[in-house]
Amino acid sequence: MNPNRSHNGIQLLLAAEQEALNIVNDAKNAKTSRLKQAKEEANREIATYRAEMEAEFQKKVAESSGDSGANVKRLQQETDGKIQYLKSEAGRVSNDVTDMLLKHVTTVKK
Repeated sequence: MNPNRSHNGIQLLLAAEQEALNIVNDAKNAKTSRLKQAKEEANREIATYRAEMEAEFQKKVAESSGDSGANVKRLQQETDGKIQYLKSEAGRVSNDVTDMLLKHVTTVKK
């Protein structure tokens, strides 16, 4: 066997091993880079989605708060109206009720 030939074979094997190592490292670096890119894209999508949901939530809160204020005002007006009605009815029938009570208290039954 020729010593140069075995030496060349070893050199070829070392070169092939180095090339394979470079290919594996490049693949790892590409994978790491792609994972970082995917993570950044996901974070951007999450931030966009979160902003949309927050805006929708704030809109619903504003709508319900506005309705709540209008409902409170409407209920207050209805309550005030009913109170006035009851006061006027009480004033209208109070003399009749007083007369009826006095009649029953002062009338003696045998």
